Amino acid sequence: MRITRRDAILRSVAAAIAAAGPASFPSAVFAQADVSVDQFLQLSERLTGASGLDADIAKTLLGGFLATGRGPALAELVRPGSGSASPLADAIVAAWYSGLYDTGHGTAVSDFNGALVWNALSFTKPFGSCGGEIGYWADPPEL
Repeated sequence: MRITRRDAILRSVAAAIAAAGPASFPSAVFAQADVSVDQFLQLSERLTGASGLDADIAKTLLGGFLATGRGPALAELVRPGSGSASPLADAIVAAWYSGLYDTGHGTAVSDFNGALVWNALSFTKPFGSCGGEIGYWADPPEL
């Protein structure tokens, strides 16, 4: 696969921004990407089967995928009629469910309390989240 000068510059800028933290991804990086936040959000909803995903979280996750050089593969994945069985598709689903993503310089948290895993596990909740009034845990959960 041949990397163009534009791709090399975009990846370098995205990696530098990712190192600074997820909140600092500038709009210019996303404007030059082959995948928009809206396209990534639609792809994420298709892959996870969840609706109403948070656009700010999508922007953070997209920034991470761009920073790790996955922009061209994302562009292929959002193309109409493309399949959804790939390691990248699995990584997107894992990021939404775990709330963790790769920045190119390590793992970062996009959203712990809003991670989809908490919706899938009806018997638990995020640490530190109140489940009800005092002593609510003393009774067995409803089936």
